[in-house]
Amino acid sequence: MNTEIPPALAVISGSMCIPYDGACDGWTHPFDQTLHIGDLIIIQGVNPQTLNTNYPNSDIIVFHRPDLPADDENSKIVHRIVSKIEVNGKLYFYTKGDGNSVYKWPDPPESTDYWRPDSTDLTSTYNGAISQDYIYGKVIMRIPWIGLVIIKMYEVGVTGNSILVPLLVLLIILIIIIEFVIPLLQTRNTKDTKKGTYQKNNQT
Repeated sequence: MNTEIPPALAVISGSMCIPYDGACDGWTHPFDQTLHIGDLIIIQGVNPQTLNTNYPNSDIIVFHRPDLPADDENSKIVHRIVSKIEVNGKLYFYTKGDGNSVYKWPDPPESTDYWRPDSTDLTSTYNGAISQDYIYGKVIMRIPWIGLVIIKMYEVGVTGNSILVPLLVLLIILIIIIEFVIPLLQTRNTKDTKKGTYQKNNQT
């Protein structure tokens, strides 16, 4: 399904954080393969059939918690897939926060989340697993710390009409270009140069 939420969200919960010395400190280990409070995550809409359920290398998904209204700030959950099950042609995904419980990611969890169904849609969950219909998408990128700016903006009451919002979006785009697009182009140019040199040497 396509994302029905903004393609970029700030992480406000520590459920995906693996504590170091008892604290979720993303400043000292910002590039771990999990999420920290203040990360900015980029979300991509997906076909549920293509989601990776091979724990611990499974996808991290963003989904709507069925027992809460969509406008509730706690209704958007970001957790990792542990496994899946198909019931009556519909996929359901068992999830877990990387930092939740005694056994933390990547160790096998001793239990998974148990999500309660929407009272008007009992197929929204199955034995605690989340229905494919409630998944917004998967996390395809995380940018450390940038989400702290968004969190602070909401704390001081900054709205979408503020000039700070487009400036932040521009900053994110620049970071993506610098970190991903430019290195990709440089790698491609290097390959093209080597290829041209090889062809030229073969012609002489």
